[in-house]
Amino acid sequence: MVIDATAPTPRRRTAAPIVRSRPLHEEVVDRLRDMIIEGDIPVGERLHENNLAETLNVSRTPLREALKLLANEGLVDLLPGRGARVSALSAEKVGELFEVVSGIERLAAELAATRMTARDLERLKRMHDKMAAHFAAGERHEYFALNHQIHVAIVVAAKNETLASTHAALMVKARRGRYTALASEERWKEAMAEHEALMEALARRDAKRAGDILFEHDRRTAETTKEMLEKTKRAG
Repeated sequence: MVIDATAPTPRRRTAAPIVRSRPLHEEVVDRLRDMIIEGDIPVGERLHENNLAETLNVSRTPLREALKLLANEGLVDLLPGRGARVSALSAEKVGELFEVVSGIERLAAELAATRMTARDLERLKRMHDKMAAHFAAGERHEYFALNHQIHVAIVVAAKNETLASTHAALMVKARRGRYTALASEERWKEAMAEHEALMEALARRDAKRAGDILFEHDRRTAETTKEMLEKTKRAG
């Protein structure tokens, strides 16, 4: 779907201008990625360089570099001579992606349960408690940010650099599926309960239990995401 430039612009969170603290195109990539993942720029919407450059307070050069990188990540479709638009999520691709993610995160949880230090565990618990507070307050955006950090922290606690680098590459695409699944209130409640059980297993250093919980957690996320995508497709 290509959005008519004359159509009313959908309401979205205000994007703060970028303040340069590292290579500018990296800042632009991160900001646009978050806006796409969290639905602030909907699927199919044309990405107008002038509007985005003004919103993010950057020139068009780093913006174009960012769009190329986002196209490589599968978040954006480049249209020859016509700019770019937000790409659609495919239920089939989501299924394939989470088959891999679930296996990697199961291994990460198993390794983390036996390798993480007491400090690692305490830090993870603090993050979990903050995430639980955001869940109780219905703060989806804040919950999602901490949820991602927790998944990454578990992988880091596994203390395997190859695992961590592989996981990081997959998370670029998996984050979008995870946020889509959180649109389901039922799945959000399930996910929070699964994280509670995961923390208990990690605290007990129960590697098998921790791995099984995170594997099932990822599998359910994939199922919910695919169901929502199929529902949207039928409605459209």
